[in-house]
Amino acid sequence: MQLEALRKDMVAAMKAKDKERKEAISSLVSAVKKAAIDAGCRDDIPESMVDQVILKELKTAKEQIDTCPDSRQDLKAEYQFRYDVIKEYAPAQMSAEEVKVYIQEKFAEVVATKNKGMIMKNVMADMKGKADGKVINQVVAELCK
Repeated sequence: MQLEALRKDMVAAMKAKDKERKEAISSLVSAVKKAAIDAGCRDDIPESMVDQVILKELKTAKEQIDTCPDSRQDLKAEYQFRYDVIKEYAPAQMSAEEVKVYIQEKFAEVVATKNKGMIMKNVMADMKGKADGKVINQVVAELCK
């Protein structure tokens, strides 16, 4: 995902007077800018960094939904809307089956050791941003049995 695409969608939401959508996209843009400044690449932001920030914001939005009390349906709906908007921009994630096949093909010699820590160290470095860490952890635990 390009930062410029996010900005264009934010402008489109502003023109359509869709305040909630604009705020959700705006928060993504500002999070990407902040991460770029922290990394020292303010002018030339790589797509991988944008995708990483989007995934982080998606996880944060999901946690907000999960921790919101049931008595606050108004807040829950707001969080859900924000989550849905961010999900539109998130890169596709691999399913548990795809992760399992990928690990068995690419890391067969490491999986044979059944050393979960070693497997996770190698796999997480390679699959960062391609699949959710929880899914990877579950698949590796299953392979180590």
